[in-house]
Amino acid sequence: MRSFFNLSPRGVAIDLGTANTVVYAAGAGIVISEPSVVAMETGRDGIRRVRAIGDDAKLMMGKTPGNVETIRPLRSGVIADLEVAEEMIKHFIRKANAGPSRFSRPPEVVICIPSGATPVERRAIRQAVENAGADRVSLLEEPMAAAIGADLPVTEPVGSMVVDIGGGTTEVGVISLQGLAYCCSVRIGGDRIDEAIISYVRRNYNLMIGEGSAERVKLEIGTATAPADGNGLQATVKGRDVTRGVPREIMLNQAQIAEAVAEPVSRIVAIVRSALENTQPEIAADVLDEGITMTGGGSLLRGIDMVIAEHTGLPVRIAEDPLTCVARGAGRTLEDSVYRTGLLAA
Repeated sequence: MRSFFNLSPRGVAIDLGTANTVVYAAGAGIVISEPSVVAMETGRDGIRRVRAIGDDAKLMMGKTPGNVETIRPLRSGVIADLEVAEEMIKHFIRKANAGPSRFSRPPEVVICIPSGATPVERRAIRQAVENAGADRVSLLEEPMAAAIGADLPVTEPVGSMVVDIGGGTTEVGVISLQGLAYCCSVRIGGDRIDEAIISYVRRNYNLMIGEGSAERVKLEIGTATAPADGNGLQATVKGRDVTRGVPREIMLNQAQIAEAVAEPVSRIVAIVRSALENTQPEIAADVLDEGITMTGGGSLLRGIDMVIAEHTGLPVRIAEDPLTCVARGAGRTLEDSVYRTGLLAA
């Protein structure tokens, strides 16, 4: 059956992530993908003002003078600092407006939320987007958005499972007939993996490293499984010696990183197994045939798909361009009435 499209140049879909914010403009696709970081500067008059947002602000993390603070306004997938979050959302909407999809008036916004967000957290997200200048705000749960973005058959009577590992949360959704047959959310993601690396380095080497260094090591050599051929790849990490208080550098290998991240990875595996145990038998039979689809930046951790496959006995695939799946899925609800109907909470 052919879909009926309702392209609106005013529509914007936002994956407001703990680590990154991805913006999809109707008719233009992904127009922004930047870190969810804001640098706030306190002037001599005592008033805080925005100094930088996104890529520019992330470069400042851990390197700011006393009157400048880098803030991540979202924690565990929900807003922790409403004022700063509003400034960030306003900036990204304005930046999207400067692109090929200009808005003649305030845009309609679809915003993605964790499935485990409380009513208070949902109201906070809606309020932040409205205050940032949106004409109309609709909410879409992240597992559904991820499934649509990964091209899963969400409108058909076929069960599909998606695991979205973001910066602050891991979302597991079982989808059938345009609804979530089962969903669960745990506040563990890429940030917790970074924290596990920081703790491991301090515990074993008496070395304090920053979030940026931990993330770099994760991206360079991060793995969920120890290499079969010894220690695997290596990476240098620099920090401050806890006992002597001087700068020092050490070398880490993949076997050590696998040991460091074992706890958060095991928690992610546990929530996937729990979702399978709570899935209806007929839908579970479909998942057995179709397997599990992974999205989100955390799915790019080497070997995590193999760990989940080993513990569930199911085939696991990583979606194409997993970092933008949620935003692309939300964007399709703006453009295609087949996806839009019944999915968006006004």
